[in-house]
Amino acid sequence: MSGHSKWSSIKHKKGAADAKRGKIFTKIIKEISVAARLGGGDIDANPRLRTAILKAKSVNMPKDNMDRAIKKGTGDLEGVDYIELVYEGYGPGGVALIIETLTDNKNRTAADIRSTLAKNGGNLGETGSVSYLFNRKGLITFDSTKYSEEDIFEPALEAGADDVSTEGETIEVLTSSDDFHAVVDALESAGFENSTAEMQLIPEATITLTNAKTAKALSLIEKIEDNDDVQNVSTNLDIPEDFDPDAEY
Repeated sequence: MSGHSKWSSIKHKKGAADAKRGKIFTKIIKEISVAARLGGGDIDANPRLRTAILKAKSVNMPKDNMDRAIKKGTGDLEGVDYIELVYEGYGPGGVALIIETLTDNKNRTAADIRSTLAKNGGNLGETGSVSYLFNRKGLITFDSTKYSEEDIFEPALEAGADDVSTEGETIEVLTSSDDFHAVVDALESAGFENSTAEMQLIPEATITLTNAKTAKALSLIEKIEDNDDVQNVSTNLDIPEDFDPDAEY
């Protein structure tokens, strides 16, 4: 899991930068609205909405923003109907990519994704071409400068977590999709404040590239994530231990 931990750390740093630009707020608001439209505005009765709210709280989104997004989803306020589309493909070095989107114009989104991949060493694949490599799991992260893995390990596993691991300043707790909210609640009740809590597609196995190809793959992923219609990009790329995201390769 060490490579995935480093990948999560890189994504977390990027996420913090995106929050300053308001990008991540826009994406989470879309997800909240869609979750509310599909499953209703009751957080306790709508697991997808609850997960979206957890993500919103992790980036300190104001409650008013969340409430408006829910009301747009339930129809209490005027909103946009978004379509969920998932693209599968490959990046530099053959890394697998699953691109989850919410869009109000599927033709625009498809053209943008195809163009970004083609210009940066990637290509689209057929439906099912890489999705079999991933499982949807809950991922809860904690700041290792505030807590130790030993502190979190026992209560996490007792609540049903599958794995607990640490790299650098990030402690990761992995759960099944069914146990995700129970583990979040148990750790919160035990006094542990998470940094992030969300559902992610986790690869069953990863591939490692050279640092130069890793940099190209991460550059492509960043460009894809910069698209306002893209909610999440999952990959089976394992970040080399000596990889420096700030270095020139």
